[in-house]
Amino acid sequence: MAEVVRMKIALLGATGQTGQYVINQALQQGHTVTAIVRNPAKLTMHHDNLKVVEADIFSADSLKTHFRGQDVVMSCLGFPASFFSGVTGYTRSMTSMISAMREARVNRIITMTSWYTEPNSGAQSSFLIRFLLLPMIRSVLSNMHEMEQLLQKTEDINWTVVRPPGLKNLQASAQEFRTHEGYFVPDSSGGPEGSAVGRGDVARFMLSLLNTNAWVKKGVAITTI
Repeated sequence: MAEVVRMKIALLGATGQTGQYVINQALQQGHTVTAIVRNPAKLTMHHDNLKVVEADIFSADSLKTHFRGQDVVMSCLGFPASFFSGVTGYTRSMTSMISAMREARVNRIITMTSWYTEPNSGAQSSFLIRFLLLPMIRSVLSNMHEMEQLLQKTEDINWTVVRPPGLKNLQASAQEFRTHEGYFVPDSSGGPEGSAVGRGDVARFMLSLLNTNAWVKKGVAITTI
């Protein structure tokens, strides 16, 4: 097994459920984490290699100070669905992150979205997903897709978008991942294969990308076997 190269990680979304799995696993692997949060009081974890800082995720000026000297930016930010005004948090925060990364001279970002961000990609999903779940969260998926398109147009940043299906609040397992460069992981018939994945496994996959260029400038749908 290859030795893990220790990195300095700037993490956004650190107080969320997936973000906390990222922090724990990153620290266990020997990485140094700067958790960039809106409310430091919400993150009660303490570790010699963990620094908790307050910043405005929608302000490049606020972020760039904390991006300086980092090897990679990771984002587990999430924003709630909205039926009335739409969701803009993904694109607004990513625009700020990209600008701050350029000023801080950091060019690697790993972020997460979801299966089915592309509007037509859920056509082969189950009846319940297609007609109940996806319409309920379409405002979130649409803004995630806009963020993905923003990254695709960003030539000077080495980005990776990790797309899990539904999320379960479970620790990392030892299961292998199935991956696909697309908006879901297909089975032999071309339809989606897999359901929810543990947040601990999503964190495990995101951190595994620190030591490979396999998914640079790509979106990768994941599920576990």
